[in-house]
Amino acid sequence: MTVLKTLVAGAVLSLLSSAVFAAANPLSVHVLNLQDGLPSPGVSVTLEKQDGQDWSRLNTAVTNEQGRVPALYPQDKVLEKGIYRVTFKTGDWFKKHQSATFFPEVPVIFEADGSVPHYHIPLLLSPYGFSTYRGN
Repeated sequence: MTVLKTLVAGAVLSLLSSAVFAAANPLSVHVLNLQDGLPSPGVSVTLEKQDGQDWSRLNTAVTNEQGRVPALYPQDKVLEKGIYRVTFKTGDWFKKHQSATFFPEVPVIFEADGSVPHYHIPLLLSPYGFSTYRGN
């Protein structure tokens, strides 16, 4: 029983540290597959910031088992006001799941104006359509 308690305690600490890190991070994303109503784990996501006419890559991540990237903004950085692009590599994800898609990637461009401390971008995805919005 002691081994089980140790494993459970370790899992709880891991979840708590992830939750604290995610809570402090100003940007998260979530991908849900509308075709089956389930999360989409394994979607590659890239974050960029607009710099004049160019885009500067800030971070990349992959959605977890819940289809989430709870902390997409670079660790220990303060979110600057500006225009950002989150790109979901949907074509690669559909290919891994032996499904055709019309959208090889879904770029979502948004402006962080500093009016809220956290931005959340959900992506509702199907092979031939998608929807997104500013979540919280």
